[in-house]
Amino acid sequence: MLNAVYQLKAARQFEVVFKELEMDGKHVIVRPTHLSICHADQRYYQGTRPEAVLRAKLPMALIHEGIGKVVCDPTGTYQVGEEVVMIPNHPCEKDDVIAENYLRSSKFCGSSKDGFMQEYVALLPDRIVRLPKGIDKVTAAFTEIVTVSYHAVSRFLRFSHARRDVIGVWGDGNLGYITSLLIKKMLPEAKVYVFGVNRQKLSDFSFADETFEVSRIPADLQVNHAFECVGGSASGKAIDQIIDCIVPEGTIAILGVSEDPVPIRTRMVLEKGLHIFGSSRSGRADYEGLMRLYRENPDIVSYLENIVGTQKRVHNIRDIVEAFETDIHKMIGKTVLIWNE
Repeated sequence: MLNAVYQLKAARQFEVVFKELEMDGKHVIVRPTHLSICHADQRYYQGTRPEAVLRAKLPMALIHEGIGKVVCDPTGTYQVGEEVVMIPNHPCEKDDVIAENYLRSSKFCGSSKDGFMQEYVALLPDRIVRLPKGIDKVTAAFTEIVTVSYHAVSRFLRFSHARRDVIGVWGDGNLGYITSLLIKKMLPEAKVYVFGVNRQKLSDFSFADETFEVSRIPADLQVNHAFECVGGSASGKAIDQIIDCIVPEGTIAILGVSEDPVPIRTRMVLEKGLHIFGSSRSGRADYEGLMRLYRENPDIVSYLENIVGTQKRVHNIRDIVEAFETDIHKMIGKTVLIWNE
């Protein structure tokens, strides 16, 4: 059957193309209902990625954060009408050591293949996960970024030593908010300190034990471990502050994305014997783990509702452009598209 795919063909220019959606008996057909815009989508939309990257990837449908309803499942795994979260990471092989989201051969929706801005999406059964009944759909739309934080915290639990009295999170944006919230829920005995530049944003971190403006960090403040959730050109300053505040043999998790090289004081990394690891994207196990966490801690979703920004009903390309333009100027919060409902 023909499927409408809304592709970005150049900066700030969308077009609808029709592609054949093959009903092969192996794929579940999902109709997207709620999609969420990510910084990565904006870099494509605004044309801020390197020209060579844009030439290689466009035209392409954007969006890798989204949920939908099952329309058809010839495999019998899901019921028609079930609400599911769509997993954008599509591994092409299995490795006993390297996780699916780090395999160089894996495809990713909205990056190396068409994303979820489609009328229908065909997915293998293991690329969708059932949502808890009654979950807020708008909040569920950005489940993917929450799984990224879940993945990072899960890896931190494997890599770090057991002295976790105080954990610092640098970054007062969406990623910092989500990561610090999950740390608080997954490590309830630990104190969580959040560091940011905007006092108004920091006031939203009501679950944190302490919040600090990065220009006013007490000289004697120490953390056992830290998460960098800043990204961009400011990530270097954040990592520098972390190295100053962290105690010896602490672990630093880097989550912020920067297009440019970031300097790190390796002398102090060596002197303190620090562990530094990076995390990117997530896999099915992270979605399943997050859904369990939601069921055990339903207040997590209530906290996440605080970072819902603009909600935009989308019926045509003009609506898509308006949503992306609005998202550019937001202070904080996720822009959610209510997709063709």
